Amino acid sequence: MIFIRSNLCRLNKHHNTVSIPRFVSSLNLWNEEITPAIKHMIEERWKNKILPKRFDGDEKCKEKYYVLPMFPYPSGSLHMGHVRVYTISDAVARYQRMNNKNVFHPIGWDAFGLPAENAAIERKIAPDVWTNQNIAHMKKQLLELGCSFEWEREFATCDPKYYRWTQDLFLKLYEAGLIYQRKALVNWDPIDQTVLADEQVDENGCSWRSGAKVEKKLLKQWFVRTTKFAKSLFDNLDSSKLHDWRDIIKMQKHWIGECNGVNFDFKVVNSEDGFVTLWTSHPEYIEYVKFVIVNENHILARQEGITDVEGTVKLTAEVENPFTKNKIPVFVSHEIEFLPFTDFYVGIPGISEEAANFAQTHSILYDNIPILKNTQEITAKQDHICNMARNMNIGGHWTSAKLKDWLISRQRYWGTPIPMVHCKECGAVPVPRDKLPVQLPTLTRLSEKGISQLAEDLEWLNTKCPKCGEDAKRETDTMDTFVDSSWYFLRFTDPTNQEKIFDENQVKKLMPVDLYIGGKEHAVLHLYYARFVNHFLHSLGLIPEKEPFKRLLVQGMVMGRSYRVKSTGEYLPESKVNVIDLKKNKAVIKDTKEPVVIAWEKMSKSKHNGVDPAEMFKQYGIDTTRLLILADVAPTSHRNWNSNTFPGILNWQKRLWLTIRDFLKHRNSSPNMVSEDEFKSHDDFMFDSRNYYVKGASFNYVISQQMSVAVSKQQGLTNSLRKCPPAVYAYSKQFERALAAQIILLAPMAPHFASELWSGFVSAPNRLNDSEEIIWDKAVLEQKWPVVDMDYELDLIFQVNGYENALVKVVRRDLEVLPKEKALEMALQQKEVQTTLTKRNILDVRYEAHKGFDGILNIITDQPPPKVKEADKI
Repeated sequence: MIFIRSNLCRLNKHHNTVSIPRFVSSLNLWNEEITPAIKHMIEERWKNKILPKRFDGDEKCKEKYYVLPMFPYPSGSLHMGHVRVYTISDAVARYQRMNNKNVFHPIGWDAFGLPAENAAIERKIAPDVWTNQNIAHMKKQLLELGCSFEWEREFATCDPKYYRWTQDLFLKLYEAGLIYQRKALVNWDPIDQTVLADEQVDENGCSWRSGAKVEKKLLKQWFVRTTKFAKSLFDNLDSSKLHDWRDIIKMQKHWIGECNGVNFDFKVVNSEDGFVTLWTSHPEYIEYVKFVIVNENHILARQEGITDVEGTVKLTAEVENPFTKNKIPVFVSHEIEFLPFTDFYVGIPGISEEAANFAQTHSILYDNIPILKNTQEITAKQDHICNMARNMNIGGHWTSAKLKDWLISRQRYWGTPIPMVHCKECGAVPVPRDKLPVQLPTLTRLSEKGISQLAEDLEWLNTKCPKCGEDAKRETDTMDTFVDSSWYFLRFTDPTNQEKIFDENQVKKLMPVDLYIGGKEHAVLHLYYARFVNHFLHSLGLIPEKEPFKRLLVQGMVMGRSYRVKSTGEYLPESKVNVIDLKKNKAVIKDTKEPVVIAWEKMSKSKHNGVDPAEMFKQYGIDTTRLLILADVAPTSHRNWNSNTFPGILNWQKRLWLTIRDFLKHRNSSPNMVSEDEFKSHDDFMFDSRNYYVKGASFNYVISQQMSVAVSKQQGLTNSLRKCPPAVYAYSKQFERALAAQIILLAPMAPHFASELWSGFVSAPNRLNDSEEIIWDKAVLEQKWPVVDMDYELDLIFQVNGYENALVKVVRRDLEVLPKEKALEMALQQKEVQTTLTKRNILDVRYEAHKGFDGILNIITDQPPPKVKEADKI
């Protein structure tokens, strides 16, 4: 009875005293049913009060946490995909702040590109006007969503203050010998009238954007020599510093390819600046190349009008071996099979039987060459050749056969101008840094598709050569928008610096990004280019780490149910369809009764399956929408948007509302006390529930990143709270702790709603907890994140080869100091583990114990010996 009496004495002493917190809810509508109207009132009440303190650049005590969602293209309005990614990032940012991190959570706009230019043309307005209107509207929506961004660091890539430094990055690459211009056979979109990179052409040979059949066109283009860093980019994917990259590592490695060969540039004879890049897996023998074979699609064949060859044709073009200066003949032929992803073959007869046969057939003379016999000799010769090539700036870097340099030229207006000038005397000359930015001219008239406004603006086009001072012309191509987004995460660290691209000390404080959040569709190209730029800047000593992103969260798409006419493929709005059997996907057109195919597809206007976030906010409220987008499925999975799943979240919010109502009611009255045993049982139950669900929700916030599970854990805590009788609401310290934890756990996901719940919670009289665990005079977002109690028993799980065999309970204070050796000793004492390890050899032991969470000891063994058949025993 001591425990109950102590609480009752305290309650009786203060029963008529109501604690007045620093802030009180302006609503006080706890006796009302929670409705969308009340939710809107809550959100209006708290919208300006949930904004966190800004990132403190001078903070030295708190650990920094840089969480970055991929910045959006300003298309005009938020879609549900935006709501998902920015709700996830905001929940993570708020969680980390409440865990005493100095959180950096910036936002900006990926504002250049073809869609904006085409949209502006269709609407007969300038692209900058169109883009700025969209930015203003989408910023308003993000503010409405309650996202806690560092808005003072906001920028758009179309702002000259930003693209000045994109141009500076271009010059850095140029000065390092990584920028070159040459004629190339490129993918041409006849509708959008611009070049497409290979990855922007689908498997049917059509444009990723317009859908037009792509044509091949010979144009002089600018390239970035990304292949120089191929091996570094490939090898670093095995770095222990990369967390939760999972299948993205495989995707990146597949894109780069195994770096088992070297590129060399061979000059085209009698061409001023023409060269071809040839890859070989035997750089040690590159001096002995005697011929080159290309296919009909190679630029050398196209330049001579070769389109279809039977047999072998010798071209008039020749290439020069840069190491011997010998002229090398070039053939178009199918006699020798090319390597995958290549359109050429490097003929070295001295080391290849098929090359020798081709040389003999076509009367190509060659000598026997000295074959290197041991690894040491081969490596030494390879290093010698590669160093020579690097010194001549003709390649010499290990890469894969399939990886190509980055083509960045785009024949459009709305992009970063390439800071180069073309002079008849001096050739291509870079614009001096003190003349940056090279700004886009203001549109005097609307451009038409296919016509670069830059080429027609003579006042902008004509300039003076920076080198000789004579008349010259500016480069009229603009950069691929992937260049703009390849370094924006670095500019966020120092967005107003007008002296240099960024201050190295600022980058050192903030980089790498601790958590990068974005769609899987960007997990290859954007990530590859961003990694390349980071590796390049690291090679210059400008940034401390090679890799820009420590941890990834690759969220799935938001899918809507679509209705497609089976015979024509036309998409219909749901209102025109009669659904016969949704489970069997049976439906027909209402008017014609034609069959309709039902499917889950990425939301889009053209498929009539999108959901307007503004309508969701209006109908359900902002925080409800945030919870709906986080619940039910893992953030990495696609989310089928279905209103049938809404009741779970809506009912949970009602139950939370009722819990605060009941808490206030029972704290302001004197409910009858239950028996000592029953009270202690409920009090112990709340102690266990609080710890169990705090552990589960926190683990899924930060370790597993499974936000949907974090939601379900919080719902479990609500279930526990609702099971308690009035006396426990009124007199239990553990109930009070659990209810406080409940609201705090909710706060990162639903900051408005949690703030209102907290204001009700702290307004209740007769407080039982006076420790610093609950800071009664501060808002919920200023509370410390709840942690598992030191005397709570956690699980120590024993696995064999990743499969759970047994577990034991260990109090937190002991588990956190438990060494790996002691954990293994405990595991080997378990009968289940002993049985599993019978006739197996232990190869490795891995121990993982995060502070405040369960521990896992995984015993890695060899395979068990095969079971002996009964017949074999005789």
